[in-house]
Amino acid sequence: MNLVIDIGNTKAKIAIFNNDELLEKLTITIENTIVEVKLLQKRFPLTNCIVSSVTKFDTNFIKEIGFQNFIRLDNITKVPFINNYKSQLTLGVDRIALASAAVNEYPKQNVLVIDAGTCITYDFVTENKEYLGGAISPGIDMRYKSLHTFTANLPLLEKDDFKLIGTDTQSSIHSGILNGVVNEIEGIINQYIDKYQTLTVVLTGGDTNFLAKKLKNTIFANPNFLLVGLNSILTYNIDE
Repeated sequence: MNLVIDIGNTKAKIAIFNNDELLEKLTITIENTIVEVKLLQKRFPLTNCIVSSVTKFDTNFIKEIGFQNFIRLDNITKVPFINNYKSQLTLGVDRIALASAAVNEYPKQNVLVIDAGTCITYDFVTENKEYLGGAISPGIDMRYKSLHTFTANLPLLEKDDFKLIGTDTQSSIHSGILNGVVNEIEGIINQYIDKYQTLTVVLTGGDTNFLAKKLKNTIFANPNFLLVGLNSILTYNIDE
């Protein structure tokens, strides 16, 4: 069985896979990672492990547990796609995992993966398994914090239902931020469709469920897409 660990900016996600089947997923604080790994070891016969971290994180304690195969994902890890990104050494490991999930889950398709988390990232893989790159923009929570931080009087809000026309300060903030995000995503999807008529769009990340209901374009919503990608990289390297 495979142990997949994704260390994000604020939290960690741990998943157990049996081949391609996701058996269990946990979202925890980063500080509790070692405790949860030891508990999972008692419940599952874990033989392989991959760790992805977008922050500085010591993986030695996990490696020392003694997996048959252990990978800390980085920019030189073997992946199941052709990486045409110009600055490959600066490509985030989260985006590498999403590209891997795209080619694994949707073979021979043009795939745009939209990860709506701390940042909103756009990653594009062609039907020939070529990763071309994409875009990075501020995530929803970051936009709320920016309005509050860089102005004197605007309050710090959390995302909520919104209308086109805000009738007070709070509803105007919701409208500006959330309409802005939705129209940004719709607009970028449409630009890709203009260039690649056959396009599969996957939405993932912490704001998946909130945004999926707001988008008009046809998308596949999968909050676990990054974990799927990490598992595919682990399997790819084991089979090599």
